[in-house]
Formats: sequence, C-alpha cells, structure tokens
Amino acid sequence: MLSLPLRYEAAMVLSGAGDALGYKNGSWEFCHNGKDILKELKSLGGIKALNVKLPEWMVSDDTVMHLATAEALTEKSGKNCDKGELYKTIAEKYKACMKDMGGRAPGMTCSNSVHDLKPNRSKWEDGCRIDFNHRGGGCGAAMRAMCIGLRYPREEDLPDLLAVSIESGRMTHHHPTGYLGSLAAALFTAYAIQGIPPKKWGAGLMGVLPQAKKYIIEQDFYVKENLEAWDYFEDRWRKYLKKKELLDGTKDPKPDKLKEDERDKFYKELSFSGWGGSSGHDAPMIAYDAILQSGKKWKELCKRAMFHGGDSDSTGVIAACCYGAMYGYEGVPEGNYKNLEYHDRLVKQSYLLYELAYGSEHKEGVSGEKEQRTEEEKGKTKTQGKPMDEGDPVNKDNNSSNTEDYQSQKDDDQVKKSKVDDEQDENQSEEKYEVQIEKDEVQSEETGKVQSANDEVPSQKDEIPVDTEQKATLEEGTPV
Repeated sequence: MLSLPLRYEAAMVLSGAGDALGYKNGSWEFCHNGKDILKELKSLGGIKALNVKLPEWMVSDDTVMHLATAEALTEKSGKNCDKGELYKTIAEKYKACMKDMGGRAPGMTCSNSVHDLKPNRSKWEDGCRIDFNHRGGGCGAAMRAMCIGLRYPREEDLPDLLAVSIESGRMTHHHPTGYLGSLAAALFTAYAIQGIPPKKWGAGLMGVLPQAKKYIIEQDFYVKENLEAWDYFEDRWRKYLKKKELLDGTKDPKPDKLKEDERDKFYKELSFSGWGGSSGHDAPMIAYDAILQSGKKWKELCKRAMFHGGDSDSTGVIAACCYGAMYGYEGVPEGNYKNLEYHDRLVKQSYLLYELAYGSEHKEGVSGEKEQRTEEEKGKTKTQGKPMDEGDPVNKDNNSSNTEDYQSQKDDDQVKKSKVDDEQDENQSEEKYEVQIEKDEVQSEETGKVQSANDEVPSQKDEIPVDTEQKATLEEGTPV
C-alpha cells in the first residue's frame, strides 16, 4: 500500500515531469498536431526511453510558479499565520520567480499582473489584488494551484482551499474563468488525496461553485463584473459533464477510443479560442478527461494530457500531479522524473505540505524519494513507515512500494522547515519590483509566427466572453 507522504511526493514531482514532457523546451507546447508529437516521441524511443533532464527538458513557467505557490504556503500557512500574511508571501514569491523565466515562455497576463503587485503595502487587499480583467481567463492561475489542494486536502479544509485558490488565482487572472480554474486544479488534487474516485470530481466541482460565488460576493471587490462573467466557466463544465454522463458522478466514464486527430479536435471544441487547455476552464477539464480515460496507465495519461495539439504543458502539469496524488510513481519510468529540473525542491515542498496538512496525525516514515516496483520487476518489496489504512480506495490495489534514500530520516516524524527571510527594507515598500524577463519566442512550425505561452493563445488566448450565453464574442479593450 502507498504511504500518504509518498503520494504527496509523487504529486509534486510528477507535476514537474508532466510540465516538462508537455513543454519540451517549447517545441511540443506550440506544436498544434498531436500526431506529429507522437511521431517524434516514437523516434526518441517512446515514453520509457525519455530521460527528462536539462538541457533538453526544462520545466516551463508552470512549475516555476507552482513552486512559488508551494513555498509561500509552507512558509506562511501554519497555525499562527493569517491569510493576509500568506497572500503577501504568495505575491512576493510570484514577483521573485519572474527572475527565473528565461526560456520558459511565461504568459504576458502573468508577467504584467505580477509586476503590478505590491505585497509590502500594509493591507494585503491594497497590494495583492488587481483590477478586474475582461481578458483574464487564461490557464495561468490553474497551472500553479495544485499544491493548494495538498495543503488543504480534507473536506473540512474546503473554506481555506476555496479562499486561497481564488485569491492567489486572481492576483494575475482576475476573471472567473481564470481563477475558477485555480479552484478546480486545487480541488481535484484534494479529491485525489482523499481517495475520491475521479468520476465524482466533476460533480464535486459543480457543487462547490455556489460557495465560490458566495465568497466573491462577500469580498465586495468587483462583484458586479465577476457575476456578469461568471456563467461561462460553469456552463462549459456543465456541458462537458453532461456529454460524458458525469453530472451526478455516479456512472463510470465510457472509453472514448479517440484517435490522435480526433482527440485534438475534441480538445479544440472544449476550448475558448481553438487552443485546447489554454483557458482556465479547459486546462483542468482536459487534465480531468485524461485522468478519467487513463486510469493507472501513465503512458496513456501522457498521450492524452501531455502529447496533444493544445497547451500541453498546462494540461500535463495538472493531470500528472493528480496521478501522483492517487497512484504515486506506479507505472512511471524512472527517467521521466529522476533527473527532473528542480526535483529536490519539489520533493522538499511535498513533505512540508504534508506536515502542514496532517502534522503527526499520520505517523508515517518520511525519508526521501520512494520508488515503486512490482514483485515481477524486483523480486522483493521494501516498505517504509506505516501503510495507509486498508480501506483507502486509492490504495487498495497497490501492494508494494520500495525506497531509495537520498535524504536523511526525519527526526521525531517532523520535517524541519527551512525559513527564508524575504522581508524588504521599509524604504523599499512602495517601490515596484523591476524584473527583466527574458522574452523567449517559440517559432511554430505550423504557422511560422511567434507565439507566447500559457496565458495567451495566438490570437486571444485570454479573451473570454463576458456574456452569460457562451457567445464567443471578443472583448475590445486593453490587450492581455
């Protein structure tokens, strides 16, 4: 049986792997033909042959911002920390991480919005919120929110998960289609940790949306604009769930048996402007669909979530995180994650998040990366710490796990938190952070035009209709 700390670790590490696989230094994220990607994958020897490491497989802005979110949570979301301090720290981390965007194709919505954040102001509401953005519906908030579900994984944590996912999301994407994507990614990760079957996740999201709307109204910040733009996200999810017969979460998903070109077409149909996974509603939606269709098959998950003609790193980062949260490293070739960029940072954050979420409630061993092997592969099984309860629905079919230690055994079941002092001098409190972002242009072989990533689809990735009838009309106004 899989230990809970192992699932936390795999969730964070595989999120980075899913990002790097879908990104492939930009060439696969901006390839709009899934067949071409799979053809190149085959020429590389297939998924089992990939050694995901620098320089060929850097992580994109998705993982850099996901780590920023996680590190803020592990520093400022403990028992003695209030939400205001947490939000300020998240904003600080977002600003600092912009220095690490060379070659990672950050979206302009994230970059521009982060520049405007002023976390050193006395009230977090004055420095960690931005104006409503009619075109702020891209996937940049969703791609970095999974760790919020790891920090607040239980049913009783829902109010915190909801508030943090929305407020962190609208620091850059102040549009319901954007920040509700953040809520969905966090919620699905929490469901994965809880052991809730994926077929119920969509219905669970629909049940949480009224609470999210109530939160927006109570915050009394651009309420009118948010409510006017609210229905697009909810309507698109309802339409998808109805088509898949998952509205009530009781039926098992039907295999779709789609070929590569058919799947690309389906993802485009889910999208706002033709690039599947580039918006806040369809990045978690495509990741969710891939999880439903793949089960415990990592190779199939990669084909559906990372190797398609849409925004493949953003769908991959979400899907892979949920996979790890459910199944650990089961079925994942070592080369896909062992030498991943920022591997150790991801591992460290996983255990800190676990400790914050559960403390000493689960007295399970935590001793570095644990890699799963079947009896047929190794002929033996190594176990670490106490297993989860046998009734855990996620783990009931998993019989073994083994470990490879590269960090020392924790003392007294406590992970020592490293503290980073990011406080600014008072005379800097009103200064803007000047961040020089390397602009990385990725040439699309299909169109020959330069395209940007994650928040902007070529031609209106972040433009979301504000009418309530899902009309795909484009807003005139400030470009994203």
